[in-house]
Amino acid sequence: MSGAEGLTGVSATGLDRRRVVAWRNAVFAVFLVMGIATGTWVSRMPAIRDGLDLRLDQVGILVFAVAAGSILGLLFASHLIAWLGARRTILIALLVAMVGLAIAGFGISEARNIVPAFIGFLIFGSLFSITDVAANVTGAANERALGQAVMPIFHAFFSIGTVAGSGLGVAAEWLDVSVVWHFAAVAAINIGIVLVATRSLVSEAVTFDDAAVDGEPKPRWTERLRVWRDPRTLLIGLMVLCAGLTEGVANDWIALASVDGHGFDNELASVVLVVFVTSMTVGRLAGVRLLDRFGRVPVLRASFALAFVGLGIFITAPLPVAVFGGAVLWGLGAALGFPVGMSAAADDPAIAAARVSAVATIGYLAFLGGPPVIGFLGEHFGILSALLVALVLCVLGFLLSGSAREPRATTSEVDRP
Repeated sequence: MSGAEGLTGVSATGLDRRRVVAWRNAVFAVFLVMGIATGTWVSRMPAIRDGLDLRLDQVGILVFAVAAGSILGLLFASHLIAWLGARRTILIALLVAMVGLAIAGFGISEARNIVPAFIGFLIFGSLFSITDVAANVTGAANERALGQAVMPIFHAFFSIGTVAGSGLGVAAEWLDVSVVWHFAAVAAINIGIVLVATRSLVSEAVTFDDAAVDGEPKPRWTERLRVWRDPRTLLIGLMVLCAGLTEGVANDWIALASVDGHGFDNELASVVLVVFVTSMTVGRLAGVRLLDRFGRVPVLRASFALAFVGLGIFITAPLPVAVFGGAVLWGLGAALGFPVGMSAAADDPAIAAARVSAVATIGYLAFLGGPPVIGFLGEHFGILSALLVALVLCVLGFLLSGSAREPRATTSEVDRP
């Protein structure tokens, strides 16, 4: 039975069933838009590399712009959510992020200069990360209103969007559509979706950090900062970092690794990316039942183990069919680490925005340090050898999975005066 079907009458938030379901569907749309935007630019990485005539380490620097912007945005995310509410934060941040994507496309295809491309990706990354935190915060609040695990499905919609965005990227490659027109068209479509979807988002009176929880006053900004001293928050953050790099390495490098490491052409390499994100989508949709049956920790450990196997096959694949097989297992294994980490970070509703922001900040360090490290190692030792870094983090993520264990109580684990 789905969360929507399980709702009767008024939810724990005081909203009726129709309002909660509309809220859930709006969150689906937000994650879908974020996925489309991500799939759009990662699917064109070979074209971006060729258009700007970049070396692998220079590609890493360009991807670093997205990660650096993400960290910058995460520094302010929880404070913006507390000030504006999740709905307005998502609306403003996503609109500006799409402008950044269009600027990046202009730098790549028209200016053919890495500087405007870097600036566009920096803007995109900073506002995208703010949207990411706000979407996870309002998604976790909706999950509580539904009374059932739904966060992996939210992230599955991100993966569905990534599949759609990557598919459009494959079509753009085959039709020889320039990056600037491709990015501009996607930005326009996403803006239209955002303007409609955000009308149904719920922010005031029910979303974490927007109102009193269990009669307690809304946490002040100094209290939100105290989550950085909580050991569980830091361990979840490290686990999410491992999961983020396991997923992010594929998004950023699997197409180029298929070209440079396995001799695929640009079009077939884009298909490998589509296979990966499709597998990750399947893993997230199936993961809800697995989480309900087995719990977070066993599922996370199995996920990291599967990602390790799939990545190992991809790196050592002697035949094209093995490349695709490795991508399938890698995608299935990478599916649940990030969304389950976000759910674990939001276990305490009173400080969920601050904790989600902290965990996301740590997790995004994978996107900050991963691209330049992989690019540097790929330039000097080969892109497939560089991916061995992700294998190590799969092992570390496996060991840290226990930090996401379901709480026995709903009270805050961070002391507040």
